Amino acid sequence: MKKNNSISPEDLMSIGFPEGKIIGIVLKTIKQHYSSSKKQNVESILKKVLDNPGKYLSDKKLKPIADELIQMQLRNKPSEIELKEKGDPYKVYGQEHIEQGAIDQMEIAMKLPVTVAGALMPDAHQGYGLPIGGVLATKNAIIPYGVGVDIGCRMALSIYDIPESHLFQHKDKYKRELISWTKFGAGQNWSGNMRADHGILDNPDFNAIHFIRNLKDKAAVQLGTAGGGNHFVEYGIIEFEEDDVNLNIKKGRYVALLTHSGSRGLGATIAGHYTKVAKEICKLPREAANLAYLDLDSAEGQEYWLAMNLAGDYASACHEVIHDRLSKAMGGNILAKIENHHNFAWKEIWNGEEVIVHRKGATPAARDVMGIIPGSMTAPGFLVRGKGESDAIQSASHGAGRQMSRTQAIKTITRDSMKELLREHDVTLIGAGLDEAPMAYKDIEMVMASQKDLVDIVARFTPKLVRMADDGSRED
Repeated sequence: MKKNNSISPEDLMSIGFPEGKIIGIVLKTIKQHYSSSKKQNVESILKKVLDNPGKYLSDKKLKPIADELIQMQLRNKPSEIELKEKGDPYKVYGQEHIEQGAIDQMEIAMKLPVTVAGALMPDAHQGYGLPIGGVLATKNAIIPYGVGVDIGCRMALSIYDIPESHLFQHKDKYKRELISWTKFGAGQNWSGNMRADHGILDNPDFNAIHFIRNLKDKAAVQLGTAGGGNHFVEYGIIEFEEDDVNLNIKKGRYVALLTHSGSRGLGATIAGHYTKVAKEICKLPREAANLAYLDLDSAEGQEYWLAMNLAGDYASACHEVIHDRLSKAMGGNILAKIENHHNFAWKEIWNGEEVIVHRKGATPAARDVMGIIPGSMTAPGFLVRGKGESDAIQSASHGAGRQMSRTQAIKTITRDSMKELLREHDVTLIGAGLDEAPMAYKDIEMVMASQKDLVDIVARFTPKLVRMADDGSRED
């Protein structure tokens, strides 16, 4: 039997121990306590100590190794990264309608040493790190909180060859099928023969990182569900005031299905994990701590990039499942399907160089790129075509944006006033809390007026049957 006394300094370095004093401590520990153990068993133990030394401080045999590893971490603790003395200039759209907290957050983001350019959309409001509605271009760096917690959150619109009268004549059936084929909120999933089948679950990226591999089962049962908070699945009427040649849709009014949701528990867990990693590596001043970033040339940066893209593809698959199920239930042919995402980062060319563009609650709006900008459950949404405005980093708002915090909305808006507004607009609501009441949101017409240089309006969508989380719960 091969004993572990054959373990050499080179063996230890191959499993992750650095050169120096720690090698001698490990070899001494092996000689004292593990001289009769198999080499592979000892290496397995040492890997565990290397990964989490704090866990072994009370282990009499392994404590010397754990102590030195922790001291090494303290000695190698990165020094605080300095911000630019003055932030780079950036364009704000609809500034008179944006709260000061969002402006303050954007000012800090523009001082990051990796920042190249920025812009603030008219639906902006305060978030964590980068404000919601913030667009930030960086040089070879990715900011997990610049992407957001709900990675790859997106809009998806299916336009049917169904006349508007059909929705009103068969509203009960639309409502029944909407309830049958949707689930919302934290912890919701599909079970048994209701579980969705989609190729996303065969994506090899699920197995590329151990951390991601452990999330696959949760992703499988949540596939085809939607988040809580402001996420929704709704039927409504979309109106084209003139023929659209590019979409091949004639002037008229059609039934359409609009969905808003993201990457569910998969994305939220990825965001939490890599935000923690970024904060450990990238030490920024306290006011900028939530903007901690990862170098894309680092292993951690590459891991997050892979995980972010997987979460984005997963979010798209969730929408596809919902649209496919409801299309089969209600019938009709799809004339066009449009999808766009926010809470994401893209590699794009800016002033002749590649940059990472973070759009946290902002819609891609490059020239001729289609997007969807929703209002609220009683306000219209808009199908738009981007103009490619460089000052906005080819972006637009992702919605109306909140004018009240969730707490403020719950305290000040009554259930009766919300119901009255729904009646006035002939909207049937299933679920949702007072924090999602239409009055909690900015005027979408004002928001659209503030970004007329960023997008052209192609069609107007009017919600009529809206489904949200039953208890108004947030995303998990």
